[in-house]
Amino acid sequence: MSYVTLLVLLTTSLLGATAGMLGCFAILRGRALVGDVLAHAALPGICLAFLIVRSRDLSAFLTGALIAGIAAVALMALIRKLLPTKDDAVLGIVLSVFFGLGVMLLSVIQKLPEGGNRAGLTHFLFGQAAAISRNDLLLVFALSLVATGAIILLYKELVVASFDPTFARVQGWPVGLVDLALFSLVALVTMLGLAVVGVVLMAALLIMPSAAARFWTDRLDRMLLVAGGFGACAAVMGTASSAGWVPVLWGSPGEKLRLPTGPMIILSGAALFLGSMLFAPRKGVVSRAARLLTLRFRAALDHLLRELYEQTESALPQLAFQSSEQVRTRLGWTKIWMWMLTRYAWQRGWIRIENGQLGLLPSGLHRALQVVRAHRLWELFLLEKAGIASDHVHRDADAMEHLLPPEYVAQLEVQLAVPERLTQSGTSVPYSLH
Repeated sequence: MSYVTLLVLLTTSLLGATAGMLGCFAILRGRALVGDVLAHAALPGICLAFLIVRSRDLSAFLTGALIAGIAAVALMALIRKLLPTKDDAVLGIVLSVFFGLGVMLLSVIQKLPEGGNRAGLTHFLFGQAAAISRNDLLLVFALSLVATGAIILLYKELVVASFDPTFARVQGWPVGLVDLALFSLVALVTMLGLAVVGVVLMAALLIMPSAAARFWTDRLDRMLLVAGGFGACAAVMGTASSAGWVPVLWGSPGEKLRLPTGPMIILSGAALFLGSMLFAPRKGVVSRAARLLTLRFRAALDHLLRELYEQTESALPQLAFQSSEQVRTRLGWTKIWMWMLTRYAWQRGWIRIENGQLGLLPSGLHRALQVVRAHRLWELFLLEKAGIASDHVHRDADAMEHLLPPEYVAQLEVQLAVPERLTQSGTSVPYSLH
C-alpha cells in the first residue's frame, strides 16, 4: 500500500464515520437534505474565494465554502420566517439558487488565465481524493474528535431535540443552540468532504450510512455506532476500488479496476444501504417477507386443521376421512397451496392421506382443538363483551385465533364461564355460534 493510498484510506474512513454519526441526528430532525444544501451552497463560496486570492489555497476555499454555507442557512431561516413555505420547498429554493450561482461563477473563472481546471475548482464538483494531504488527515481527525466529543456531551439534549423538540422547548432547553451546534458540525463535515466526494455527492455520505443503520436497530446509541461503521466501511470499499485492489474480470491479465474515489465511496454506501434494506434481521424486505409468509402458512395450516375438525366434530371421538378436493374447495385454495399444506401436515404427523382422502391423527386433533377453542372463545368474547353481531364475529376470529397466547385463552375461558357451554364431544371446546 502506497503512502498516498494510506492517507486517502484513513482520511475517508474518518470522514465517513463522522458523517454517518452526524447524519443520524440530521435524519431524525427531518433535516437530511441540509447537508445537500450546504454542499451545493459551498460552490459559489469556493469560486468567490478563488476570485479574491487568485491561487489554489485550500484554506481560503474552505473558508469561502463555510461562509457561503452559513449564508445559505441564514437565508433558509429568513424564508421560513417571512413566508409560509414548507421546509422541502425552502431547501429546494436555496439549493438551486446557490448552485446556479456557483456554476455561473465557475464558468466565469474558466475564462480567466488561471482557469478553474488549474485551480482545481472543478474537482470540488466530484471530488479528488488523490489530492488529500497529511494536513487534511489531521484536520479530519481533529474534526472527528470534536464531533464525537460533542455527541457525548450533548447526547441527552440531542436525543430530546431530535425526537420531541416541543417537549424540549417546554422544559426550557435551548433547542436552537443545540441545532446550531449540530448543524455547525454538519457544515464542517460537509466542507471537508467536498475535497473527497465533491459537491454533488456529499449529501449521500451524510444520509446513506445513517439511513442504512435504521434498518438494524431501534436504539439511537446503537444506530450511531452502526452508522459510523457503515460510513467507514463505505470509505474503505470505495478507496479499495479506486486504488486498484479489485481485479478486472475482463481485459488483459493483471489489469486493475481504477475508478474515481468519491463516486466509488458513494456507490459502496449505496450497496450497504441496499443490503440493509433487503437483509436486515427485523426490518429488511427479505426478512419481513419471510415472516409474513411464515405467518400466512401457519394461519392456513390452522384453517386446514380446524376445517377437518369441524367437519367431523359430530362424529367424535371417531376421526373420519374427508375428500381432499372438497376441503380445498371449501377453503378456496389453489391445488399447489393445498398440496404444500397437506404435505407439511402429513410430515408432522397431524393428518393421514389415503386415496385423495384426509383424516386427522391424534396429534393433529390435539392441535386442531387448540385452534378451534381459541377461535370460538374469541367469537364469544366479541359477541358478549364487544357487542358485535354473531354474523360478523367469524371473520375476526379467523385472524385472531393464530395470535392468542395460551394464557390469554385461559383468561377468556374464565371470563366467559365456558365450562357451562362446552360441546358434548368430551373436549374443552365451546359450542359453535354458527
